[in-house]
Amino acid sequence: MKINHKSILLTGAAMALCLSSIAASAESIRFWTTEEQPERLARQEQMAADFAAASGHTVEVIPVSETDLGTRATAAFAAGDLPDVIYHPLQYALPWADAGILDPDAATDVIEALGEKTFAAGALGMAATADGYASVPVDGWTQMLVYRADKFEEAGLEPPTTYANVLAAVEALHNPPEMYGFVAATKIDENFMSQVLEHVFLANGVSPVGPDGIKPLDEAATVEVLEFYKAIAKASPPGDLYWDQSRTLYFSGNAAMIIWSPFILDELAGLRDSAPPTINDDPTSRDLAAATGIVTNFAGPSNPDGAAWGDIRYFGITSDASTDAAMEFVQFSMNEGYGQTLAIAPEGKFPVRRGTADNPAQFSELWATLDVGVDRKAPLGDLYDQAMIDEIVGGLDVAQRWGVSDGQLAVASKVINSQVINRLVREFIDGERDAAATVAELNTAIAGVQ
Repeated sequence: MKINHKSILLTGAAMALCLSSIAASAESIRFWTTEEQPERLARQEQMAADFAAASGHTVEVIPVSETDLGTRATAAFAAGDLPDVIYHPLQYALPWADAGILDPDAATDVIEALGEKTFAAGALGMAATADGYASVPVDGWTQMLVYRADKFEEAGLEPPTTYANVLAAVEALHNPPEMYGFVAATKIDENFMSQVLEHVFLANGVSPVGPDGIKPLDEAATVEVLEFYKAIAKASPPGDLYWDQSRTLYFSGNAAMIIWSPFILDELAGLRDSAPPTINDDPTSRDLAAATGIVTNFAGPSNPDGAAWGDIRYFGITSDASTDAAMEFVQFSMNEGYGQTLAIAPEGKFPVRRGTADNPAQFSELWATLDVGVDRKAPLGDLYDQAMIDEIVGGLDVAQRWGVSDGQLAVASKVINSQVINRLVREFIDGERDAAATVAELNTAIAGVQ
């Protein structure tokens, strides 16, 4: 059933007033979600029940493994059997809109009704089409440069918001084995290294893709990236390093800086027994969290505005949907039910919608009150001060990924997944060639990615 969805798309009190009048046309919609863990499913099912009570529409919550999402959506589209709404990662937004799987008009109408200015600009920008938006941003996270703020303050150092500030801190704090200046990712077959490198390249405005696909790397800016990464790698322990060593060394108090996802936030505060801070004798201590600062957006010399590496998730309204009911569900999930949406996993679900027009900070403030942790629970707002909360949430305003703004995310993903950048950067770190020669090798290898 498809009717003029613009005619019934309402917000807040207006929506509540008309629910009884549309109850007679209540529908049943299907919602695919990649949040398939039992506890997370239970939260989504409760939100669906709350929506049903408010609207009369019922929602079938269907878990789908993220690894199967692309093939299942393609098959369902071919069969004319798509669900009404799909919770999906960034990489599907624009390709699915182009393929006809998604209804960008419906997504755009929801965003406009909720208020474009209430969403993080970076999250919207990643799903922008020529006429609107492919999908509705739901939540996301930005990679973080995690650092010992107490040690920085003691040494009179500026926060590590630029290459230069990071290198100044390395110079001042590197004193192995008691303290490594950094723990950089150097294990070439780990996606962690790919993610960290993309963040560092983005920080200096360097990308292997442009509007027409793969393009040569800018030599001067890429040399700056390589020299920076070599410097932080040389301030790291020897060996093949990835997320495990970086977290372990930071937790033991032997690292001044690491790059990590926000899923470290609850662990830093001693809320997870499987990954306790070991900086003192108390595995439940919050001392390390109190001594930690984070930076989401940092900049290289060729890109003073810097960048944050972001992972955003979206609600896609499909071309087979009962459009108006699907739009109402998405709108409910991003408004009355947004607290439940974020509570699924607050440490990895930053609010891409900060608030409402009347209360611009409503959802950011709510998010800070949501419990995180596994073996113990506490709100992020109790663990970290407001300035750090603002930095965490603010990263979504400038979140970027290679290829997104150029419509070439799929091509960029092939380059990343080939791991040729990891391999050649590691060879440069190990002294196999100089920076200029490495840029040339990178350009040749990237051009050969199919």
